[in-house]
Amino acid sequence: MTRPDIYEEQVLIELAQWREKVLRPPGPMDLAARRMQSTVNNLIPERVHKVITRVIEQMTRAILTGADMTTAKPLTNASLGARDALARQRILAYRTMAAAEGGVAGAGGFLLAAADFPVLIGFKIKLLFEIAALYGHDAEDWDERLFILSIFQLAFSSADHRQAVFGQLETWTGDTDGRPSSHSDFDWRTFQQQYRDYIDLAKLAQLIPVIGAPIGAYVNFRLLDQLGAHAMNAYRLRWFAARAIA
Repeated sequence: MTRPDIYEEQVLIELAQWREKVLRPPGPMDLAARRMQSTVNNLIPERVHKVITRVIEQMTRAILTGADMTTAKPLTNASLGARDALARQRILAYRTMAAAEGGVAGAGGFLLAAADFPVLIGFKIKLLFEIAALYGHDAEDWDERLFILSIFQLAFSSADHRQAVFGQLETWTGDTDGRPSSHSDFDWRTFQQQYRDYIDLAKLAQLIPVIGAPIGAYVNFRLLDQLGAHAMNAYRLRWFAARAIA
C-alpha cells in the first residue's frame, strides 16, 4: 500500500469523523422529529402525498434504469485532492440551483411546491453521477449505479437503515454476490419508505403557504450539501480501499 500524503492523512481523519457520525444511534431529537413529521403530514392534502410518492418511485428508478443519465467519462490520473476540489465545485453549483428552485416553488402553494420534488430528485441524481465520474467510476456500469443508489440511501434514511447501508459501502468490492442483478430485484418499497420518512418533515413544510419559500430554499440547499458530503466520503472510502489492495 502506498503511504498517504499529508492531504490524504487529513482525509482519513475526516473519514473517521464521518463514520462516527453516520453510525451514531438515534437520539431524542430524532424521536421528536418523527412526532413533528406526523403533525406536518396532517396539514398536506392526500392528493399531494400520492403525487409525491409516485414521483419518488419514478425518479429514483432512473438511477438504475435511465439511459439518459450520462455524465462525463471517468476522470483518470488525478490526485484525491484534485478530485475533492472538483467535487466541491459541483456540489456548490447544484446546491445553489436547488436553493433557487426551492424558493420559487415554495412560494407557489401546494401544487407548485409539489412539483419541486421531481426537480430536486433530478438534481440529486445528476450530482451523484457527476461525482462518480470525478472519482474515476463509470456510472454506466450496473454495479456503479447500485453504489450511487446506496449513497442516496445513506443520505436520506433513518439511523438504523443508514447503519446497514454504511456497512455495505464500507466493504464494497468487485464481488457482487448478494447485490441485485437487475432493477426488478431491488427492494423499491423499502427505498421509497425510507426516503419518504426522512425527507417528509423538511420538504413537506415547504408545501405550507406563506412560509414555504424560505423553507424551500434552505431545505434544498441543505439536502444537496448533505448528499454531496456523503458522496465525497463514500468515494474516498473506495479510494483508500483500492490503495490498500494495490
